[in-house]
Amino acid sequence: MRAIVKPTPRLEGTINALSSKNYTTRYLLIGALADGTSTVYYPAHSEDSDAMRRCIRDLGAVIEEDDEKMTIRGFGRNPKHVKELNVGNAGAVLRFLMSVAAFCPEVTFVNTYPDSLGKRPHDDLIDALQQMGVQVEHRDGKLPITIRGGQPRGGKITVSGNVSSQFLSSLLFMTPLLEEDSEITVLHDLKSKVIVGQTLEVIAQAGIRIEASDDLMHYKVPGRQQYLPQKYVVQGDYPGSAAILAAASVTNSDVSVLRLSEDSKQGERAVVDVLRAMGVNLTHENDVVRVRGSQKLKAGEFDGDHFTDAVLAMVAASLFAEGTSRFYNVENLRYKECDRITDFVTELRKAGADVEERQSEIIVHGRPQGIAGGVEINAHYDHRVIMALTVAGLRSDKGLVINDAHHVAKSYPQYFEHLLSLGANIELVQE
Repeated sequence: MRAIVKPTPRLEGTINALSSKNYTTRYLLIGALADGTSTVYYPAHSEDSDAMRRCIRDLGAVIEEDDEKMTIRGFGRNPKHVKELNVGNAGAVLRFLMSVAAFCPEVTFVNTYPDSLGKRPHDDLIDALQQMGVQVEHRDGKLPITIRGGQPRGGKITVSGNVSSQFLSSLLFMTPLLEEDSEITVLHDLKSKVIVGQTLEVIAQAGIRIEASDDLMHYKVPGRQQYLPQKYVVQGDYPGSAAILAAASVTNSDVSVLRLSEDSKQGERAVVDVLRAMGVNLTHENDVVRVRGSQKLKAGEFDGDHFTDAVLAMVAASLFAEGTSRFYNVENLRYKECDRITDFVTELRKAGADVEERQSEIIVHGRPQGIAGGVEINAHYDHRVIMALTVAGLRSDKGLVINDAHHVAKSYPQYFEHLLSLGANIELVQE
């Protein structure tokens, strides 16, 4: 699908934030790891969460769903023995389930997206699993990956946090079920600590005890624990909503997004503060974020590691700010569905933006008058790139044509529908 994004002077209206993808995938997983039946209210429907649904079903979970909720009868630490699992293009789902697969004799994760997930490295998690006595066959750390487990062992485990926090989260989900106690030490740096906080929050809700150091670099995990079947409510999603808020910020607008909790542990909640720092007229009360955009933005410097999945949307807003903005500490963006630094900067330059990249930075020289546009650009199969490029297109002089725009469904299937309901001038062309 191509998205033809045309200049749009005004957005107006109210939408519900979609349910959080990150929380949904985590609740589905702990529901599967519980002995008994759990209920998840308002689960997200996206390619990532659907991949987790599909895979835990394959592993033996029994799932029933209606318009409001999902019930999951879990398999505990005894997943069904399956030969293959297909996670699609969902990196977090792959990484979380690689550890769960260690309870199976042999599982192969197939490579159905060779140009996206198939290029992403998983060496750090592979190394940690091998420390636990699990045999892993792989192609230079990439898919296809075969896990030969059955009897993973606890003990002292080290895992690098340099590339992704998902490797650590994967171990935190699995190690409480081992016979032995475990100590997990994170080597080097730990990216996206806020997202690790979400993992610990969800695990604790299921009755699991983990002792974490204040800096989240060391963990003591008692073995022989059980996930308790519980009821969970999925909160609204800040990463997807960030793009809607960015679009409202760069146009004359009056847009409200509902179901965005003020005390959420989602790191991307920081976009509220980022946009305020850029001069956006924004209020956040009673779980409603309201933006009244005036197109007058100012540049700033922001540590992107605090809001990883919203960095691109904030970069898109800063294209139209007065001055030079810098988003730093974002190197982990290079290891997502695409290289979200080089690939995104390349497409923005095609559209007429003045942007630079460093190894762990994106630097934006704002153009309050707008950018030229008038070109076709490549989304690189990446949902976050698609959403951010759409924001840029709305304030461009001649619009933008975004190819492969259907990949937005990975996290936010209703993204274009929501923008259209607010008055965005977008034409969707099926191919």
